[in-house]
Amino acid sequence: MPTSFTVVPVEAQGEERQRDEQQREEEDEGDERDRGTGDGIARESSPFINCAELGRGSMYEGKNMALFEEEMDSNPMVSSLLNKLANYTNLTQGVVEHEADEDSKRKEVKGPRMGTFIGVYLPCLQNILGVILFLRLTWIVGTAGVLESFIIVFMCCACTMLTAISMSAIATNGVVPAGGSYYMISRSLGPEFGGAVGLCFYLGTTFAGAMYILGTIEILLTYISPSAAIFKVADAGEETEAMLNNMRVYGTCIVILMAIVVFVGVKYVNKLALVFLACVILSIIAIYAGVIKTAFDPPDFPICLLGNRTLSKRSFDVCAKFTESNNETKTTPLWLLFCDSSLLNATCDDYFSLNNVTEIQGIPGIMSGVLTDNLWSAYSEKGSIVEKKDQPSVAGSEESKMGGLPYVFTDIMTYFTMLVGIYFPSVTGIMAGSNRSGDLKDAQKSIPTGTILAISTTSFIYLSCIVLFGACIEGVILRDKFGEAVNGNLVVGTLAWPSPWVIVIGSFFSTCGAGLQSLTGAPRLLQAIARDGIVPFIQIFGHGKANGEPTWALLLTVGICEIGILIASLDSVAPILSMFFLMCYMFVNLACAVQTLLRTPNWRPRFKYYHWTLSFVGMSLCLALMFICSWYYALIAMLIAGCIYKYIEYRGAEKEWGDGIRGLSLNAARYALLRVEDGPPHTKNWRPQLLVLLNLDNEQLVKHPRLLSFTSQLKAGKGLTIVGSVLQGIYLDKCTETHKAEENVKALMGVEKTKGFCQIVVSPNFRDGISYLIQSAGLGGMKHNTVLMAWPQSWKQAENRFSWKNFVDTVRETTSAQQALLVAKNIDLFPTNQERFTEGNIDVWWIVHDGGMLMLLPFLLRQHKVWRKCKMRIFTVAQMDDNSIQMKKDLQMFLYHLRLNAQVEVVEMFENDISAFTYEKTLMMEQRSQMLKQMQLSKNEREREAQLIHDKNTAPRSAPAVEASVAVAVPEKVQMTWTKEKFVAEKHKNKDSNVSGFKDIFNMKPNQSNVRRMHTAVKLNGVVLNKSQHAQLVLLNMPGPPKNRKGDENYMEFLEVLTEGLDRVLLVRGSGREVITIYS
Repeated sequence: MPTSFTVVPVEAQGEERQRDEQQREEEDEGDERDRGTGDGIARESSPFINCAELGRGSMYEGKNMALFEEEMDSNPMVSSLLNKLANYTNLTQGVVEHEADEDSKRKEVKGPRMGTFIGVYLPCLQNILGVILFLRLTWIVGTAGVLESFIIVFMCCACTMLTAISMSAIATNGVVPAGGSYYMISRSLGPEFGGAVGLCFYLGTTFAGAMYILGTIEILLTYISPSAAIFKVADAGEETEAMLNNMRVYGTCIVILMAIVVFVGVKYVNKLALVFLACVILSIIAIYAGVIKTAFDPPDFPICLLGNRTLSKRSFDVCAKFTESNNETKTTPLWLLFCDSSLLNATCDDYFSLNNVTEIQGIPGIMSGVLTDNLWSAYSEKGSIVEKKDQPSVAGSEESKMGGLPYVFTDIMTYFTMLVGIYFPSVTGIMAGSNRSGDLKDAQKSIPTGTILAISTTSFIYLSCIVLFGACIEGVILRDKFGEAVNGNLVVGTLAWPSPWVIVIGSFFSTCGAGLQSLTGAPRLLQAIARDGIVPFIQIFGHGKANGEPTWALLLTVGICEIGILIASLDSVAPILSMFFLMCYMFVNLACAVQTLLRTPNWRPRFKYYHWTLSFVGMSLCLALMFICSWYYALIAMLIAGCIYKYIEYRGAEKEWGDGIRGLSLNAARYALLRVEDGPPHTKNWRPQLLVLLNLDNEQLVKHPRLLSFTSQLKAGKGLTIVGSVLQGIYLDKCTETHKAEENVKALMGVEKTKGFCQIVVSPNFRDGISYLIQSAGLGGMKHNTVLMAWPQSWKQAENRFSWKNFVDTVRETTSAQQALLVAKNIDLFPTNQERFTEGNIDVWWIVHDGGMLMLLPFLLRQHKVWRKCKMRIFTVAQMDDNSIQMKKDLQMFLYHLRLNAQVEVVEMFENDISAFTYEKTLMMEQRSQMLKQMQLSKNEREREAQLIHDKNTAPRSAPAVEASVAVAVPEKVQMTWTKEKFVAEKHKNKDSNVSGFKDIFNMKPNQSNVRRMHTAVKLNGVVLNKSQHAQLVLLNMPGPPKNRKGDENYMEFLEVLTEGLDRVLLVRGSGREVITIYS
């Protein structure tokens, strides 16, 4: 308890304030005060024009800007800022973004040179037009029919066009450094979405490389050099398995070869890109030329049919059963394939005997009217024969074996959704322009124009090719995936002019180039993600060669690409990469829609032809296509992205990129706050929303960290937690300490896993600061309803002379604010979050009904693993007139309705005489209290006031007069701690001067009210010690402070006696409202 108060008169306070201001003016200008508080006082004695800072360089020219000199210490002048922006150059792809300030470590990159055509249009064209166009589009048209194929292509092209519009809006909303779609998504939707979608886009690009390599091998082994196959077909029906094994072997060799090329000289890959693109364009021109030629001179590609069944011409050359030579009928090689001998009376296949062999033109031409036959779909099961619909045939015996006969079989089961998954990769590649944003002259102009033009061009090519293929080529040829009916030629090649080899060679080189491009781009994308530092476990892939080439990322890319190669089927790999690309496009659309709807001030795209509805339709279309292609692949891709998202959220580095999700969270929070009623919630929704009051030491470190541990155990991450503290002083002087304190508190909150907000208040005195927090912490309906604080253990010591006054005032203020109060006594003995109680009890002493807080708190604590194994016991006190048996039954029923499991015990505490110990303890408390009031006077003051006190016959209860005389004095600080020895010494020392006052103190009688209170405290403490001395935690009703403020120090003594001898105590004072209910 305090024994002296430093009371400064008003005049003295004014003088002291003037001295402080003078001292602040004379402080060194070069220190922290130069941060620009804006008052202008500190720098008046040192005018800028004479300042030695001019020696640091010509930072400021002349005196014109002297008014803004303090701002210019930390903020650049407009001229220098514009100069930096004008000289800004994008970094090369895969290097850390410009805002990381690491560009100074790297060599200067050359200024961007490429325009829209070279930089965006052609790369997009090359990436979009590729393997699917040459190898699968004719088969899709034949299987799905012209109408359904048109729908498939239109859906996919519409998806990419809507995505391109959204991408254009994002790409033109500021400077987009290299990094393309990953950069745009991560900066628009945040690091979690950016990392998840970026890795999905990386996987999609890697599997695209595998698909292109598989396409290259298919062209090589099927159309260029079938004899190069390592695994030969021994028995009929093993063609598919042999082909897959050949693809695995050749694919592994080619992916290793391509990786070496990329590792040794990526610049050669970029130089060859135009060559590969030229091959694609020439091939497409050859197709259109061939279509035109069919109008007047169709090419000669006859097809052999047996009945309505298509025959493979790989094993025979003459489409007939017999031939006439020199008036002699001879059987053909076709006869031998269906019969057991070359004799005319040989036993033949039933269907072969019943049906004739006919020959029709495979490419009748655009004027033939074959389009009407190809309008409708012809889906089939795996292993079924490709048949011509309107051709007459006689059904043979069902027992005849199909295997080994030269029919054209389907290799997989076909249906609409499967064809969508196979086709979609042919429209990917729209990000190629944005990925090169670092090499463009004007990215904000080139990316929208080039990308949308490229998509329009390729969409026209695809849609026109569907109609032209259906109008020129016979249906059975279209459904013949590998061209077996036309001597093993590439089906689209049969249509081309001047030769099928134009398409074969062109598609071979284009697929090779696309594979190299994928193996070049994917590692750089992974490197960009790794160097952003948002996914810790891939940071190793950010390293590379001295020139920045991503060596480790290339090795991982080759490994993942090899997985696609081992799958070996182009039709199986295509849906996988479709998933990853569709997910990427979906989030691009989401990013644009979110930014548009939020209307953030920074959302000012130069590209104006966008709308959130278009982005939403694009996003919905992407999601629909994912599940149309393959619902299980879609779920797997979404699971992968979700796991990466949660991993980044849990372990990743915190990044603040001003993303749209942060803006969305702010909007949602604002909306929710406005919806939440600015009043008390319903009892069923009530939970403790805590304001935790912390004490900080001189280093701004938390004195009692266990208070935050207890907070996290009580809250378990639910509800609102505000951790507050007060710094004494003036905010202008305490800015640095405030930031330091906030950082320390937040760091400790992270360690203790306390989820909430930190609020540091600077106030001229500690008492007012706590009052500010209790009044103003929180926002709207999200305000605290409970205050948690530690018991002031050192309230009797001199250095904490105000702690007990602040504590009692805090109790009064929480009661006035209708807030609950929790006071943790012996907080340093409370468990940490790492401790576990394997046994023990949480004892609740329910003396007064406080709205149910005492019941609710143990239930909440036992949700946490620290307290989970503790049992709950509830004690209540029965008076003389109470029926303790009935009380116990009623309490058990009450707990049953509350759905709480607890032992119940009623303690009988009968009235008895007040013990001599209680009487003596009360007397000592009052003597000590009165003595402390008189000890507030300094020795000189006591001598000066002695006569006045005698004249007025001052009694110990005339404290107001004494305090009034103290108010005009400047006392010395004396020892506050009062012991018996000091008391005797002081009595003898001041025997002459204060004889009357101290005589009255020793002759005084204790106040009867205080005696009764002390009696309750002593007796209840004895009962609690008897039952709960070994409990892990004791919860106890906290009595309210006296209405008469003169008894505040006695109140502290009562609480001290009440909780004496207990290890962990939580004093609970309810808010005056019900917080727990028996109703559902």
